[in-house]
Amino acid sequence: MPDSEKSFSQKILGFFVQDSPPEPVTATPTASRTGPSPASPSPAAAAVTGSVDTKFADHFAEVLGKTNLKGPDYFEFRETLRSLSALGLDEEKRFQAAWASFKALGGVSEVAVLTNTASQYLSALSADREAFLKSVDAALAEKVGGLQQEQKTLQTESDSLSKQITELQNRIRANGDRLSKIGGEIEQQSGKLAQNKASYEATHAHFTDQIKGDVSKIGSYLK
Repeated sequence: MPDSEKSFSQKILGFFVQDSPPEPVTATPTASRTGPSPASPSPAAAAVTGSVDTKFADHFAEVLGKTNLKGPDYFEFRETLRSLSALGLDEEKRFQAAWASFKALGGVSEVAVLTNTASQYLSALSADREAFLKSVDAALAEKVGGLQQEQKTLQTESDSLSKQITELQNRIRANGDRLSKIGGEIEQQSGKLAQNKASYEATHAHFTDQIKGDVSKIGSYLK
């Protein structure tokens, strides 16, 4: 930045930053005029409290320095106004005194010079704000939007895993119920099979003993 712009920027910092301590400012996220921000702010970011920040003050001073108009204008008047702040005048008299001094030193006679040049500086700040808000929207779309997509993906995955866990728990519960029933069925079937085996063996022995008895008697009686 040329020395003249640096000097002017330093004056601007004195006008707007050094005269009074920073005041908190409640800022609500604002969408650009081209459309709403792609990423919605979280509830925690709905309203935040800001204060005058040195890095932004430097930035605005640079913006206004590049917009500095030739000849005496609003900023020279503001410098004159600030120089009278220690005189103890009320606000109206201080403005009137600054205007009288400004006219004498700058050769300006129309108040419109102050308002018109102030409007041009406001336009420069407004244009810078529009560009800043667009950059915020872009950052939200890239960073916050990406995080929200990751959040959605993880939530979907977690929901799917929870469903699988529920299904597995239901299967485990069903298997447990079946296992408890199987234990009783095994005992029941084992008892039946053991009983049938015993009955079979008894019947087999009965038939076998009869036949063997007949064979023995045949050998004894039919010689």
